[in-house]
Amino acid sequence: MHGFHANIEDLTKANDHFRQVLYTGHKLQLVVMTLQPGEEIGAEVHKDRDQFFRFEKGRGEVTVDETVYQVEKEDAVIVPQGARHNVRCTGDKPLRFYTLYGPPEHIDGTVHATPADAKANKEHFDGKTSE
Repeated sequence: MHGFHANIEDLTKANDHFRQVLYTGHKLQLVVMTLQPGEEIGAEVHKDRDQFFRFEKGRGEVTVDETVYQVEKEDAVIVPQGARHNVRCTGDKPLRFYTLYGPPEHIDGTVHATPADAKANKEHFDGKTSE
């Protein structure tokens, strides 16, 4: 096994997809995401996993249950399992960030170009890892 090594800031800033899974382990998954101005992930609850967000570029808003955080470059938010949450781009430029799921949420290698693509493809982690 070789794990994963890259400049995550560069990968995050270069990502133009809504969602792209970069690496999937047995208990952790790395995903880069980009929201265009006005876009949002959509409110969701992960009953069995925690999620970490790190923002690299742009401005946004993260809602965790009743708490609303304004986010920008270098901010991080952790969403505990069971919390209803959403991420929204509030700026006039794309919001670029990466997220860690523990355990994984998506099928390894998943790429969704837009939020509509993600909604149309309700895939979930199938147990297969990157290596």
